[in-house]
Amino acid sequence: MTTAIIIGGGMAGVACASELADHDVDVTLFDRHDYTQFQPLLYQVASSQLPAEDIARPLSTAFADQRRVVTVTAEVTGIDPATRTVVTKDGENAGESTVDYTADYLVIAAGSQANFFGVPGAAEHSYPLYTVEDARRLRQHLRDRLRRLSDPATAEPYTVIVCGGGPTGVETAGALAELFGALKDQGTLHAEATVRLVDHGHALLKPFTDKTHEYARAKLIEKGVQITFGVAVAAVQADTATLSDGSTVATDTVIWAGGISGPPIVSTTGLSLGHGGRIDVAADLTVPGNPGVFAVGDVANIPDGSGHALPQLGSVAQQSGKWAGKNIVAHRKGAPVTPFHYHDKGIMAMIGRNAAVSEIGKHRHHLEGPMAYVAWLGLHAVLLSGIHSQVDAFLNWADDYFHHDRAPDLELADSVGRIAWADSKADEPTL
Repeated sequence: MTTAIIIGGGMAGVACASELADHDVDVTLFDRHDYTQFQPLLYQVASSQLPAEDIARPLSTAFADQRRVVTVTAEVTGIDPATRTVVTKDGENAGESTVDYTADYLVIAAGSQANFFGVPGAAEHSYPLYTVEDARRLRQHLRDRLRRLSDPATAEPYTVIVCGGGPTGVETAGALAELFGALKDQGTLHAEATVRLVDHGHALLKPFTDKTHEYARAKLIEKGVQITFGVAVAAVQADTATLSDGSTVATDTVIWAGGISGPPIVSTTGLSLGHGGRIDVAADLTVPGNPGVFAVGDVANIPDGSGHALPQLGSVAQQSGKWAGKNIVAHRKGAPVTPFHYHDKGIMAMIGRNAAVSEIGKHRHHLEGPMAYVAWLGLHAVLLSGIHSQVDAFLNWADDYFHHDRAPDLELADSVGRIAWADSKADEPTL
């Protein structure tokens, strides 16, 4: 019997577990949450476009048809690559005792965390968007602020700072600008609400082409977003943000989309970490010097074959997780493992209603506007885990498209509506 331990229930870990289970490998998958999340849509939870349940699915449900996968909800506190052992807090006596698990293979798919680059106050006072908890925390904060804006007695000008012009920053800024615009059109707001995006570079969506840079900039400005290039957030206080040019902005809402790094757990591995605090892996996704150990997804610096690392994208995570599974199966059978070959299907970003960009394939065929918007919706619906989440997301998007007031109304309501599927109690994660 061949066994494998996977640390992390994100896109990479789930893809790897599924591949191994299909080839008769017994898998134990660890995550501190009981669900897997679809990180690219966290900003839609924060801006009331989707309920959290649509982008988070219980791991037990995801593997209901794969008896060889056992999911363990526990915090991993230590990793020993030499013995392929992980240490976890006991689920019933957290902090009092630990449990060790060892397997034939170890796959580290622990994801990432926000990289605050040492900016004072950023960890304490800003709002990153890397987990479901992050998204729900930001949504609650925005709802409270917008309710104050809807009351003439408490309304005062409100500014949201979005730090970073990558896909997360652009998509979040666009969604919030549309939300604020819709509330203004309703006559709900009694003071000005503004979104300001700052980036230390000189273009939005840096991995994209120049044509996309300009399109994204024009569309965000059209929606009312203020864009400032060449500056960064230098410090974050409870009610102000200080920019690198010395100016200050009165705000208690700094959304941090400025980059990611490896999670704290990788520091327990004893491995020499590479760029971004991530694990450097060989072309076949193995950790050099540690037989039977793989690292995949955002936690790894995966070589692209030209001396650089692949970007931290959901598609890279999913494909690398599956490839690691294939290499484990090959190694178990005595066959050679093979270098990871990333199939670049392109990149895309949503800027708002009928405004999206897509660059398809390795040669980056450019698509923008309504066609790219439809392509974005289709791809992200397909990538969601579970048919109920897919259908529910599509219906919510359709409702948003045809009824502009839906998201604003939900933002000021007590909760985001979700279809009550008759047979889907198990589809509801513990959030």
